[in-house]
Amino acid sequence: MEAPPFAYSASTSSLFSLRNKPLSSPTITHLGNTKPSKSFSVGASSSRDSVVTLLDYGAGNVRSVRNAIRFLGFDIKDVQTPQDILNASRLVFPGVGAFAAAMEVLSKTGMDEALCSYIDKDRPFLGICLGLQLLFESSEENGPVKGLGLVPGTVGRFDSSNGFRVPHIGWNALQITEDSGILDDVGNHHVYFVHSYRAMPSDDNNEWISSTCDYGDKFIASIRRGNVNAVQFHPEKSGDVGLSILGRFLNPKSNMAKKPGEGKASKLAKRVIACLDVRTNDKGDLVVTKGDQYDVREHTKENEVRNLGKPVDLAGQYYKDGADEVSFLNITGFRDFPLGDLPMLQVLRYTSENVFVPLTVGGGIRDFTDSTGRYYSSLEVASEYFRSGADKISIGSDAVYAAEEYLKAGVKTGKTSLEQISRVYGNQAVVVSIDPRRVYVKDPNDLQLKTIRVSSPGPNGEEYAWYQCTVNGGREGRPIGAYELAKAVEELGAGEILLNCIDCDGQGKGFDVDLIKLISDAVSIPVIASSGAGAPEHFSEVFYKTNASAALAAGIFHRKEVPIQSVKEHLLKEGIEVRI
Repeated sequence: MEAPPFAYSASTSSLFSLRNKPLSSPTITHLGNTKPSKSFSVGASSSRDSVVTLLDYGAGNVRSVRNAIRFLGFDIKDVQTPQDILNASRLVFPGVGAFAAAMEVLSKTGMDEALCSYIDKDRPFLGICLGLQLLFESSEENGPVKGLGLVPGTVGRFDSSNGFRVPHIGWNALQITEDSGILDDVGNHHVYFVHSYRAMPSDDNNEWISSTCDYGDKFIASIRRGNVNAVQFHPEKSGDVGLSILGRFLNPKSNMAKKPGEGKASKLAKRVIACLDVRTNDKGDLVVTKGDQYDVREHTKENEVRNLGKPVDLAGQYYKDGADEVSFLNITGFRDFPLGDLPMLQVLRYTSENVFVPLTVGGGIRDFTDSTGRYYSSLEVASEYFRSGADKISIGSDAVYAAEEYLKAGVKTGKTSLEQISRVYGNQAVVVSIDPRRVYVKDPNDLQLKTIRVSSPGPNGEEYAWYQCTVNGGREGRPIGAYELAKAVEELGAGEILLNCIDCDGQGKGFDVDLIKLISDAVSIPVIASSGAGAPEHFSEVFYKTNASAALAAGIFHRKEVPIQSVKEHLLKEGIEVRI
């Protein structure tokens, strides 16, 4: 595991105590290639020049930043004391999580004064995401909360009333100023954002701004003054473009950093996501598989688990092919203790060494008591996934149960996995995976759940249907519809919905447009369309006919029937913006 950051007092939020309770990591085989393949480096000439000081205060996925720095040929020194900040030759602050929690840690450990002193002296500094927001005077997130006060302005929430989905998740374009420094050559490229709060340009902070981004309003995407830089987006998750930005900061005198090719970014892109359904086969190897309406076994005498490759290898290939995100779904996680599934954690760790786009992991994220009687909260389970390299976690069955209880009681308990994880890590880190099955009805007035007129009649000519949610890998139906579930989980703290459809899974006939339109019109958070993709035209159809922010596929990519690049080329021809 990574070296722990500086120590925290017993009174500090439970988030930070979780950071210091990693599991042991056994040697795991059959995952695929685990050796880093450094395609370029901007390494430094002396031992001191090669050291980057990292301020990791314990929230979220900082492993990806570590991996990106090491990929570029640099070593890392963790901040243990405020003096470590003052002694740094270059300092990276990858802030993730909630504004108030981060400021609490910084103030209790004396890091706030050290940071202000370091930045005031114009020392090399790079803040990432929350690491930018904390430099401002205050934030409205669970506040107002006082910030470091180095940059004039208040961090506020995006306004979703104008039709823009919050959180702002995905690959968006930058408008770069003339003197942008580390952002040179990236103005026509997409970079990856994931946040619900932003700082706005003003006359008071204009001299700091090095780039802006449009999402409903124009907000500050990056700042620069002298050697001090901070970005709202995630360079460690922005592919080669992001690596080039990090390279320029880490070694500004080097011209070895790989320059990104031509780009045509102008706005938020639609995302194409590669999904890997992962499970242990009958031989005990962790493999990528694919179901046919959730059945992952071959229809042969042996009835073996369908094996489509090794997860680390496939994830690496999809990154090279241009996938905007990679999603791992541990499809047997509902049966077992998720933190006992150490191979899955190793998959994340190895994958994040060479894959610099967002990683999502789902399966079995819930409260659990193991065979020894030890209780683990869903927050502990999620924290281990984040520490292992996940950027987002996906909750399935547990979200259904939480929504049912919430709709029954009419009040939030604050104890559900959704509420706990989103409160600590932010709702942008929480995806809810919905697995519904179409149920046809003759008369929509026959039930109280939301029904719609479907584009294709049912087997007996039915014109209406509702979408019944399922749990336990689609094996058990529940008395709640996808519409009701989506509305409830948004209120409970979900930041994104992964919308599957059991009827369409593995059929290759296209997404269930009726379902996706229903849900994407009902919520203000991003919706990922899933299940049924069989051709590039299915992606353009779902983007044209619904408000889906992204579309996900598995089998057509695994079997090499349709390359990711072919999907993106088709979308570009259809006038749909994508990252290239």
